Amino acid sequence: MQGSSRAAAATSRDAFTGALAAGADRSRLAEELFAVVGVLDGNATLRRAVADPSREGSDKAALAERLFTGKVSAESLVVLKGVIGQRWSSERDLTDTIEAYAVEAVVAEAESADRAGRVEDELFRFERIVAADAALRGALTDQTAPADKRGVLVDSLLEGKATPETLTLARQAVVAPRGRRFDRTIEAYLDTAATRREQQTAIVTSAVPLTDDDRTRLAAGLSAIYGGTVHVNTVVDPRVMGGVKVEIGDEVIDGTVIRKLDAARRAMGA
Repeated sequence: MQGSSRAAAATSRDAFTGALAAGADRSRLAEELFAVVGVLDGNATLRRAVADPSREGSDKAALAERLFTGKVSAESLVVLKGVIGQRWSSERDLTDTIEAYAVEAVVAEAESADRAGRVEDELFRFERIVAADAALRGALTDQTAPADKRGVLVDSLLEGKATPETLTLARQAVVAPRGRRFDRTIEAYLDTAATRREQQTAIVTSAVPLTDDDRTRLAAGLSAIYGGTVHVNTVVDPRVMGGVKVEIGDEVIDGTVIRKLDAARRAMGA
């Protein structure tokens, strides 16, 4: 985001956090905010009107009130007026911010049930499963197929096997990718969750599955190195042969056997 959008996002956040603090139904808040994003994405004239930087913020907030009163809850309306009333650098920044608040409302609901970490794990694993299965990936991302049909497929895969919040976010990512690849959408959702939970996320690749104790020790060690909480997502890849590769932010710590063999081969060929 450019400067004006960064300021708009920071200011509009007060409306969102206020709605959560006031006891808003978080599931309903998320559902309604996602729905508004869909409406704005599908109507260029409306999107331009609510994002018009030449209009006064109070005028745009009043427009939001006229558009959405009676169609969304009072809490959602407060959030929408708080977002739309700001000055945005681009229309996409505005809709991305509403979407991020919807995702965060889902995560907040998971936090209230002490399962936000599980949601992150399940979303990450689901994305990896989809990435590894070309037929499934094609079925979930085929934009020529009806969105409802793709949503039903997600339901059949996850219902009863994942938390309600995971199902909500996975379904949203498939039904309304907003021009992004599926993996990028899930990545954006996970980034929003990590930001809300004030943590960093590490992707750890190993030849065999890590135990819960392994993950706990690794998370503690990474937290000591990087400061703050680190959530560990794991990937099993037999090709690494042994050791682990850790990706956190822009850094990669590669201690795998295959990495060492590659280094040895390069040294021998020098």
